[in-house]
Amino acid sequence: MTAPAPSPAPSRALLALAEAKVPRYTSYPTAAQFGPLDEATYRGWLRDGIRPDDPLSLYLHVPYCRDLCWYCACHAKPTRSEARIDAFAAALEGEADLLAAALPEHGGVSHLHLGGGTPSILGPVRMRALVNGLLARFGQRPGAELAIELDPRILDEGMVDTLGELGFTRASLGVQDISPAVQARIGRPQPSELIAVAVDRLRRAGIAGVNLDLMYGLPGQTVAHVEASARFAAWLEVDRVAVFGYAHVAWMKPNQKAIDAATLPGPEARLEQAEAAERVLSAAGYVALGLDHFARPRDSLARAAAEGRLRRNFQGYTTDDAPVRLGLGPSAIGQLPGGLAGNILDERAHADAVAEGHLPVARGVATTAEDLSRGALIERLMCDFALDLGNTAPSMQPAIASALAAMAPLRDQGLVELTPGRVVVTPQGRRFVRQVAACFDAYLAPSAQRHSAAV
Repeated sequence: MTAPAPSPAPSRALLALAEAKVPRYTSYPTAAQFGPLDEATYRGWLRDGIRPDDPLSLYLHVPYCRDLCWYCACHAKPTRSEARIDAFAAALEGEADLLAAALPEHGGVSHLHLGGGTPSILGPVRMRALVNGLLARFGQRPGAELAIELDPRILDEGMVDTLGELGFTRASLGVQDISPAVQARIGRPQPSELIAVAVDRLRRAGIAGVNLDLMYGLPGQTVAHVEASARFAAWLEVDRVAVFGYAHVAWMKPNQKAIDAATLPGPEARLEQAEAAERVLSAAGYVALGLDHFARPRDSLARAAAEGRLRRNFQGYTTDDAPVRLGLGPSAIGQLPGGLAGNILDERAHADAVAEGHLPVARGVATTAEDLSRGALIERLMCDFALDLGNTAPSMQPAIASALAAMAPLRDQGLVELTPGRVVVTPQGRRFVRQVAACFDAYLAPSAQRHSAAV
């Protein structure tokens, strides 16, 4: 496969777009629209939004790490207390009991994803009890995907063997950058040899799909650093690589204050780094998918993209097409036909609510028919870089006309092509697809600081 040629130097207008704050569009409406949500409303969504044959997608959030990396923007806390982890695991099992009892008849679990934080902090015994208990409560569909996010630094053979025995099919390893100098600037020392050992152990345990997560835009990071990390991922022949742009949101995440903002690459350097990762991975045979994912041509994600079946949710790009996604654990978010529901953030308050017999939901947003239509358009743009508007409902025509008008400046900069009934994001515009998608966002405030830079 021919690697993309380096892009010409970006204009000031493009650099301004790259710096603009827009959502990542892993849902619509986005979490910025969340407000208070009561348990009765959530129970109604569960009762009325699930059909007997609907598959379920479960997301389990484990909010703990041994140490908190400086770049992290996830809902996570450092702990070394086994008692604290015991209490959390018990609360999760209690929440699973309450949720299983609240559900109507359904079709069982098609996707189970454990994220964090560091899910492997549970240890083999807790992990085995938790996963077996979940699948016993909710049922497992044939061919279900079981996926987990892992920190190679605390991944021992006992945990790997447990994941293999439980039938996990995919594991994502957080790498970010293999340079010791960059690692020192983000508080995450992690020798490359350790990552290679982790990949080998996972494969030997029968976990067929292995992913690596990389980042660009980190403090002190250069194009050469990004290229080296991408080559390392290709050398390991992992199935998927995600290359995320670092979001510096120190006003929201105090741990990021350890990073000197003056050492962060500027918008032009970030663009160059993102393009460098794509060049290396494309030259190594990976298929570029959506905004920031790459996969081997035979990987299920690449096949889904080729067939127009690629999806996007809170875990990023995925093959998960379940109509119902349920979140368990502090801060976890679920998605149902009735709306989006987020759990209580604080783990102690989460545990207290469960102990009192309450589903620990606290925030969310009901979705309207227009929200669902806008969300579908945004998702297809984010996944396919194109929209066919020919079959859009008449009620959506005013919204579409407004969105197309908002895209005119993007068209003038060569980022999108607008023809009757069709929108196509150009190769140059793919890096700015979030900006294109934002034209369909009825809620986006022009200066929403809580969102990350577009590139």
